[in-house]
Amino acid sequence: MIGKIYVGVIVISALLAGAAIYYLQVYGFYSEIEASSPAAEIRMTTVEGVAEPVMIEGFEGIDADSSPIRFRACFRTPQSMAMMTETYKIYDGATPLVAPRWFGCFDANAIGEALEQGRAVAYLGEENIEYGIDRVVAVMDDGRAFAWNQINHCGAVVFDGQPAPEGCPKAPQPEN
Repeated sequence: MIGKIYVGVIVISALLAGAAIYYLQVYGFYSEIEASSPAAEIRMTTVEGVAEPVMIEGFEGIDADSSPIRFRACFRTPQSMAMMTETYKIYDGATPLVAPRWFGCFDANAIGEALEQGRAVAYLGEENIEYGIDRVVAVMDDGRAFAWNQINHCGAVVFDGQPAPEGCPKAPQPEN
């Protein structure tokens, strides 16, 4: 009988721990970004290499302090795809990262398909928004746009514990 009690306590503890981990990963660390806050400003890098604010409307965004790649945003832009392609740097290798299900405007699979099919173009938002992390902005042909943070080639190497490759900024030193 005492064995059943121990097993019951272990199973209940495991279920509670699993539920807590799920909640923290999907809901707990994220916070919504107010459209009026500075974090809601979307900047894109021009072909000259200058990151400048772009006109947007209908901003919805989320972010978390627990990871630099948890930023996701959805918005609309009145700028035409042709004008944007001539003005801003194209971002090769854009891979939209999955957002929590409750953030319904951001569908990483649909954005990825649109990029592959040419119905959307990915632009460099800001390079090294944090060391090794780029902000990517994908704009659909109908004016819908999405932004996320993605690890760049420098970050991929440095985060693996290797020295920064040639052409990359010097990696920040860890704080003691």
